Amino acid sequence: MRVAAEFSPSLVARPGAGLSYRILSTYPPTRCGLATFSAALAKGLVANGGDVGVVRIADDAKASSSCVVAELHNGAPASVDAAAMHLSQGDVAIVQHEYGVYGGSDGDEVVEILRALTVPSIVVAHTVLLEPSRHQREVLEAVAEAAGSVVVMSEAARVRLCDGFDVDPAKVTRIAHGAATPEVRDRPDHWLRPTLLTWGLLGAGKGIEWAIDALADLADLRPRPRYIIAGRTHPKVIAYEGERYRDMLIQRAWANGVAASVTFDASYRDVPSLTGLIQQATVVVLPYDSRDQVTSGVLVDAVAAGVPVVATAFPHAIELLSGGAGIVVPHGNSKALAYAIRRVLSEPGLAAEMAAEAANIAPSLSWTSVAGDYSDLAARLASTAIAVPT
Repeated sequence: MRVAAEFSPSLVARPGAGLSYRILSTYPPTRCGLATFSAALAKGLVANGGDVGVVRIADDAKASSSCVVAELHNGAPASVDAAAMHLSQGDVAIVQHEYGVYGGSDGDEVVEILRALTVPSIVVAHTVLLEPSRHQREVLEAVAEAAGSVVVMSEAARVRLCDGFDVDPAKVTRIAHGAATPEVRDRPDHWLRPTLLTWGLLGAGKGIEWAIDALADLADLRPRPRYIIAGRTHPKVIAYEGERYRDMLIQRAWANGVAASVTFDASYRDVPSLTGLIQQATVVVLPYDSRDQVTSGVLVDAVAAGVPVVATAFPHAIELLSGGAGIVVPHGNSKALAYAIRRVLSEPGLAAEMAAEAANIAPSLSWTSVAGDYSDLAARLASTAIAVPT
């Protein structure tokens, strides 16, 4: 069974309205960013008048959505062939690309699927590495060659892909990472305790230790800020080292004398619950160690919610916050983090200015808008495919 929108004249305004899409990705109930992204994109495509079926990458969880038309079992040749067949039953196939989700070395089984498709394909490149291994480079170049179009989610990713890999620049399109765009919230009352928030799967490289150190430098502020760290430890991190990183952060909070101001929330949150949590934050803090990150769904969600952001200078943050929706600071520098957070909490009018700039950006980040851009791209690919004799 596929998910389809009821016909409405307003839905056919965009060129891609009425097209049939097949998406290859992890998908709920799998709990990962890629699954959440694909579910939101599918919903947006349906809202724009599309018909959507999903080929879900199988895992231990059982598919529960009626839009899942098949499952891909990695490492099984028959399943790889079947996935290509199911994807080819739509007008356009949308393939989410991450190295770690497909079978084979560096997920190279996805290349076989793409080459077997009989319909145009859009590959969404969620990761474009600055220093890939030789095989990682070969895989992404083969993926790009087989695809009809490659979507990246920031200008930094587009430049890196076109300059650092052997790909056809004409195939590369930038479409923003979508986000839930809630109604404008009331700002927390100034007399309430300010809330700093970081969320996402935990593991080394998140840089949360620097934010805990920064919190200690803010101890003189009244009311004293509290810091919520929301998210489970990444399953792969759990498999290799257990809760070592979380335990280190807890010890860091005690050593800095801020344990009473730090809350670890490891509960799983669906999109509405997470959106509500973000809206209650005074400042979203993204202290990532990575200088390589060209796409951050967490960053996009924070901006779309209209919450001021303090982030380290990873490429997507530099790009999205350049207009004033946040402050970018050096990596691994707790003093710089503390200074930026202090400014947001105490400088008159600054938080409101950041929220206003975020509100200007937010409409372009809504899933309806983003899915519309995918529909437009799909319509161009489909029309080209029809025009070419077979």
